[in-house]
Amino acid sequence: MSRHLDAIRSAMVAFVRYAERAGLGAPVPTCPDWTVRDLVAHQGMVHRWATALVRGEHDVDPDAFEAAGRAAADPLEWLRDGAVALADELTRAPADLHALVFLHDAPAPREFWARRQCHETTVHGVDALAAALGRWPTAEDTWIEPDLAVDGIDELPGGFLTRPRSRLRCEEEALLVVAPDDAPDRWLVHLGPGPAVTERRVGPVFADADWQLDGSAVSLYLALWNRTRRPGLDAGWRDRAAVTWG
Repeated sequence: MSRHLDAIRSAMVAFVRYAERAGLGAPVPTCPDWTVRDLVAHQGMVHRWATALVRGEHDVDPDAFEAAGRAAADPLEWLRDGAVALADELTRAPADLHALVFLHDAPAPREFWARRQCHETTVHGVDALAAALGRWPTAEDTWIEPDLAVDGIDELPGGFLTRPRSRLRCEEEALLVVAPDDAPDRWLVHLGPGPAVTERRVGPVFADADWQLDGSAVSLYLALWNRTRRPGLDAGWRDRAAVTWG
C-alpha cells in the first residue's frame, strides 16, 4: 500500500503544479468541455467520497463535495486538503477494513482504495499536465514510473473491463494482447459478446492475437486510459472490431 500512497502524493504535487501553470480557467484537452477548475472540483470530490467510504460513512453526497470545490476561495488548497485527508485515513485504516469495492477480482478494501485513488489521481494529474501543455501529453512529458504504469495497466483489463457492465465487446471472439516492451508482464484480453476475460502472464506470449498493443509501459498506460494520442489505436482495432469502450 505504501507504493500507492507515495504515488498519490507524487501525483498531487504534479497535479497542483500543472494546474497552477495552466490557470483555473484553462481548457483540459483530455477532458473535453472541462476547465481546470472543473477538473479540480471533480478530483477533490472523488478524494472526499473515497475518504468517507473508507471511514464507513453511508450518507455521502458527492455533489455537495464538488460544489464545495467550485466555491472554494483557494480550489488548489482545497484539493490538497482532500488528498492529505485521504492518505491519512488509508494509513489509519485497519488491514481488515470493511468497505465498498467495485472492481472485478478486487484486492482487500484498504489496498483497493489506495490503488484506485493512486490511479485516479495520476490520470487526472495527467489531465492537469495536458491543460498546462495545451495538448495531449506523451509518455515523455509525464513523471510516471514504469512500475506504476504496469500496475495501472493491470487495473483496467483485470478490474474494469471484466465487469458485467463493461461495454468492451466484440460480435466475434477475438484476442487483444497488451505487451509493454520495458516490462515482462503481458495481458491477454479475450473479447466476445460478453464481458472480457483477462489473463495476466509473465514472459513471451505464444498466441495469435487479433490486436497487440505494445510500447513502453507508460505510453500504454496513457493510451489505455485515453490520455494520449496513439496513432492507429482508434482507427485500428477499436473500429474494425466494432468495440466500444466503457
